[in-house]
Amino acid sequence: MDVGGKIKQLRTQKGLTLEELASRSELTKGFLSQLERNLTTPSLDSLSDIVEALGTNLSDFFKEEKAEQIVFRESDFFVDEREECTIHWIVPNTQKNRMEPILLTLPADGRSFEVQPHSGEEFGYVADGSVVLECDGKRLALRRGETFYLHGRTFHSLRNEHKTPAHVLWVSTPPLF
Repeated sequence: MDVGGKIKQLRTQKGLTLEELASRSELTKGFLSQLERNLTTPSLDSLSDIVEALGTNLSDFFKEEKAEQIVFRESDFFVDEREECTIHWIVPNTQKNRMEPILLTLPADGRSFEVQPHSGEEFGYVADGSVVLECDGKRLALRRGETFYLHGRTFHSLRNEHKTPAHVLWVSTPPLF
């Protein structure tokens, strides 16, 4: 960890000069300047005084936040091959998020799982092939390039009634797949 860099970052975020931090922490301006440039190392007592003067504590100072993953590659995907369909979990661990996307592959005569009624919403994009959305007693045909958007108040599922596979990007909020 770059202790000096983190001290400088916190100091500038608080709008403090080196002189002001020196006064608050009862250390010299020269020592703090060397510390921020990683030319010296503070004792535990000095570091404790500095972080307290910066309005934090040692525990929070050393806590490193894990960088949020933004891009997901095929190696991050989890594939669940079922008899009637294959689900590609294209964003792992989405339970912590507000929405959950999957890539659903329906083989010839394949069918998705039946989604139970819920309070969220769903969006689907047929990337390849054709599917039938069975929802609320209706059968709605969708072809490549078409989309669906629905509130999850009823049981619903997708079916591929053709001889070629269908691929659907399906996004649900909240996560439920």
